[in-house]
Amino acid sequence: MSKRRYLALVSDAVQTCGVEEFARQTASRLGNRGRTHRLDGKIRTFMSALDDADAAILNFPVVAWKRKLAEPFSVALATRLRRKDLVVVLHEWDALDWKRRLVLVPVLLLATHILFSAPEVGDEFSKSPLSAHATRQRAVIPIPPNLILPTSLRSGSVAQALENQRKAGRLILGQFGSIYPRKQSTAVLEVAAHLLALGHDVCVVFVGSFIRGLDHVERDFYALADRLGIADRVMVTGYVEDAEDIYGILNHVDVFCYLFSEGLTARRASVLAASFSGKPIVVNAPRQRSAFAHHSLFRKLIDLGAVRLVPTEAGVGTVAEAVSKAARGGLASLDATAEIGALWGSVIDTLDADATAR
Repeated sequence: MSKRRYLALVSDAVQTCGVEEFARQTASRLGNRGRTHRLDGKIRTFMSALDDADAAILNFPVVAWKRKLAEPFSVALATRLRRKDLVVVLHEWDALDWKRRLVLVPVLLLATHILFSAPEVGDEFSKSPLSAHATRQRAVIPIPPNLILPTSLRSGSVAQALENQRKAGRLILGQFGSIYPRKQSTAVLEVAAHLLALGHDVCVVFVGSFIRGLDHVERDFYALADRLGIADRVMVTGYVEDAEDIYGILNHVDVFCYLFSEGLTARRASVLAASFSGKPIVVNAPRQRSAFAHHSLFRKLIDLGAVRLVPTEAGVGTVAEAVSKAARGGLASLDATAEIGALWGSVIDTLDADATAR
């Protein structure tokens, strides 16, 4: 019996979010069983593309689809009318604005399978009123890093500036990924200020851009840096397109730091991507002990000390101490290509297993 073919819906965005990167890489990893199709409101074009697929895949939330209110429902309905499977991958639920959840209601009611990016997201959905009316074909998948590892590094202007600061003896604190409130990127500014007060010559670099459309995020970020007296020690790169440039920058970070409002969850592909720089990551622990039961790579990174957990509600002082300690420690290596391949194998196995379970 031949395995089913998939059509993954994407946007035409050049600056892609992590969720869309997952959608595009899913199609790529499926090989000749996977294709992408741009969600553009042209339903006839979509129907034609669907002819060569057994299932459509919709990932949410895709930043580039923020203003597309009707299109996801249109393609979901068309998929079901053609008697094709509809796989919805939910990367967030409670974290979504209520209006975005409302738009997703009819799509989720049409879904034949719902996959979650982390156990916490699945739990959030199961507690919603919508859960009772949605398909029971559900599973949690391990989200791989949202970057394709480069074969070489490129040293651009940002990388060179960081290299010069390291040569001058500065500790480079870093964070990779988009900047938005739930990521609590401003907490990293407070950690940097605390380290400075303790006598560390520190610089902090954010490798990513601010999420547009969120009120005052960028203004408040820089205002806090000013109040903390570290504005001249903060760098925000903006969107960096190529993995060679990204890892060229990440290579000069001494320690990465994340303090998520919900603690670390398995959907944080940006943390995985940062880990492959070979530098330690200090992050607050998940609230659930079983948060990584399905995710072999996160478990391995924690066991090796590449990801160093502090308490979920850790204060700035505790985090700063962990950063200082991590900067002095070494790291065990792992085969990144093999680990990423294993995660994608698990994702594809889950997709295909759901098909046979129907």
